[in-house]
Amino acid sequence: MLSVEIKKALETLTLDVKFEVNAGTVTALFGKSGAGKTTTVHSIAGLIKPDHGEITLNNKVLFNHNLRTNLPVYRRKIGFVFQGARLFPHMTVNKNLLFGLPRPNKIHKKITLDMVTKLLDLSSLLDRRPQTLSGGERQRVSIGRALLSQPELLLMDEPLSSIDLHLRAEILPFIQKIVAEVQIPVIYVTHSIEEAIYLADNMVLISEGQILQEGSVEAVMNRLDLYPVTGRYDSGTVISAQFLNYDQGFDIGELKFPGGILKVPGLNGKIGDNFRAHVKARDVSVSLKKPKDVSILNLFNGKII
Repeated sequence: MLSVEIKKALETLTLDVKFEVNAGTVTALFGKSGAGKTTTVHSIAGLIKPDHGEITLNNKVLFNHNLRTNLPVYRRKIGFVFQGARLFPHMTVNKNLLFGLPRPNKIHKKITLDMVTKLLDLSSLLDRRPQTLSGGERQRVSIGRALLSQPELLLMDEPLSSIDLHLRAEILPFIQKIVAEVQIPVIYVTHSIEEAIYLADNMVLISEGQILQEGSVEAVMNRLDLYPVTGRYDSGTVISAQFLNYDQGFDIGELKFPGGILKVPGLNGKIGDNFRAHVKARDVSVSLKKPKDVSILNLFNGKII
């Protein structure tokens, strides 16, 4: 488990954050540019020294102002994935991955090269060089290299921000598989609501260096009063649901949740698979009577309170 409680005075704001991340879970640090997200993860990684506070990982003290403890980056056992892939252009994918392995080689490796290549579907890319890869492929290699360093924590600082939207959708399932397989805490920095909803178990909402709200993705996203930070046009509710059925003729998937059946165009999956549906407020219509002869797929009875 990661525990963070730090303060850091910056030119435009004072960072003051406190939160925890459990093993096998993803916590999204969400907020606008300049909110303090990157400063937070850089402090955890040891790239920035906080002014006050403490950071512990699996009961090991990484930083403690009172004890004057500040472990260097290489002793923190943290994997870091940046916005850009930052691969060595003169090395093959295989050599870039192997560069992440800790020295000496006698150290027990919980995460192996074979595991990483299978998890991230890199087997066909091992002999290629970074300049021949797509942006999504390069970032998958970068994630694999970080995992092979045998980290006890994975920090991902907006890893998909420089990648085209259609490629982001390809990478997100890989990250999801990694979390389930390696069971380490993951901090995912983003200003994309959709990425946070897809990946994260919990959210820490940061604005001007302060935590406005933290909790499950559903609890944070269902706070409509937080729309100045989450985004006016992304305001809505997040529904946890299970896949029920797929209508191939109409290309519509059905999700079951406590309020009924939600129909989603273009969605397919296995029965029982867990999904989150983001229903935006701007997409909701209200009627005093049951609508007739309309194209709206989802109609629910409810009460406005």
